[in-house]
Amino acid sequence: MKERRHYDREFKQMAVELSKARDNVPEVAKELGIRSEILSRWRRESARYAEGSFPGKGNPAQTDSEKEIARLKKKLHDAELERDILKKAVGIFSKNDGKFTGL
Repeated sequence: MKERRHYDREFKQMAVELSKARDNVPEVAKELGIRSEILSRWRRESARYAEGSFPGKGNPAQTDSEKEIARLKKKLHDAELERDILKKAVGIFSKNDGKFTGL
């Protein structure tokens, strides 16, 4: 099994700058010993996140708005889960209070 190679932030930034200066991704990638797809991904990440790109440890770089969206999605998911639990509880208690006829 192949071992994954890890590149530090400086190497990635240097590779992106070099590829932009030469405007030839496949050639630069070959010279650096990496796949051109990886260099293209680094270029996209650098363009999208600028200083926040290449955070390391596999953590995705997020803009402030993306962090806020992720926080709100988590809060929504928790509220939906709580609502579903309460719906089930109401259903269980309403069966046991004598109002349920079984028809």
